[in-house]
Amino acid sequence: MTAAKAMIGMSGGVDSSVAAWLTAQAGYDCIGATMRLHIGDGSDAEDAKNVADRMGIPFHVFDFSDDFRRLVKDSFVRAYEQGLTPNPCITCNRYLKFDAFLRKAQELGCEKIVTGHYAQIRQEENGRYLLSKAADTQKDQTYFLYSLTQEQLSHTLFPLGGLTKQAARQIAEEQGFINARKRDSQDICFVPDGDYLTFMKQYTGETYPDGDFLDQAGHVVGRHKGAVGYTIGQRKGLGLAMGAPVYVCGKDMQANTVTVGPNEALFHNALVATDWNWIAIESLNAPLRVKAKARSRMVEQDATVYPTENGLARVVFDEPQRAITPGQAVVLYDGDIVVGGGTILKTD
Repeated sequence: MTAAKAMIGMSGGVDSSVAAWLTAQAGYDCIGATMRLHIGDGSDAEDAKNVADRMGIPFHVFDFSDDFRRLVKDSFVRAYEQGLTPNPCITCNRYLKFDAFLRKAQELGCEKIVTGHYAQIRQEENGRYLLSKAADTQKDQTYFLYSLTQEQLSHTLFPLGGLTKQAARQIAEEQGFINARKRDSQDICFVPDGDYLTFMKQYTGETYPDGDFLDQAGHVVGRHKGAVGYTIGQRKGLGLAMGAPVYVCGKDMQANTVTVGPNEALFHNALVATDWNWIAIESLNAPLRVKAKARSRMVEQDATVYPTENGLARVVFDEPQRAITPGQAVVLYDGDIVVGGGTILKTD
């Protein structure tokens, strides 16, 4: 009987390398592949190839840089220009790592794709696939994976879902992988220094004009360096001396103004989100009690989600939440299970 084929997305890091080894140990006929997304991926691809060669599996590099520029970088810039704070890792997962990459794998006769994400997939008796948190809750990445469809989940393996990061590194050490001690990447891959404004200026060739900082009464209290460069809740780098700490509370991109206010002005009870993807349910037809995260490092909060018109949904928190930011994702949980998620449109 011929073994099922699986294509492993190998980033050059320790997690995807261990995922490849575990997939091979599970009896799959493995192919390693690196997605070249932008300039600077070269050394990572070399590390991935080194591991693939050590495992004795075929290895490919696929150039997805045009798709990455169009679907991730361009949408990142557009979102900031519209006053939003986007999450490009979610966009990349949605359109590239679990869509374009899956199609490429299927062209090569693979039934499964494999990544080094810390998350778990299981199938219910009724056939529905569920996405649930990793055993290592400190490494859980389900927030970034809420957009996966039933089709994508059915063709995906997350071998690290039941492991701790420490256990993954230990396997890499035992197998002699070159990247066993390689540091985890923390920042957005195409903005490694975290300076989004400089990246956008260089990427678009545009300048973003200075404008007015306003207080909550609408009075001018200073000058900002381009409204695109600020995000809700930001305190550092404002350059304002107002006698008490102030934070970015709002932006008007047409007027090119940034409104600042005290910490208490950042709290809201509710948000409206769009572009929902439901995993644990077919659709939202009635109010549902959930735990909700409005940013990746936020502790889940008790909330109720209500269906509204035009496919939107309103999430009402039991307690006011700080710095809910349009453009970020809100992800809903029922215990360890991801119910679904969407993109925050506004606070309410």
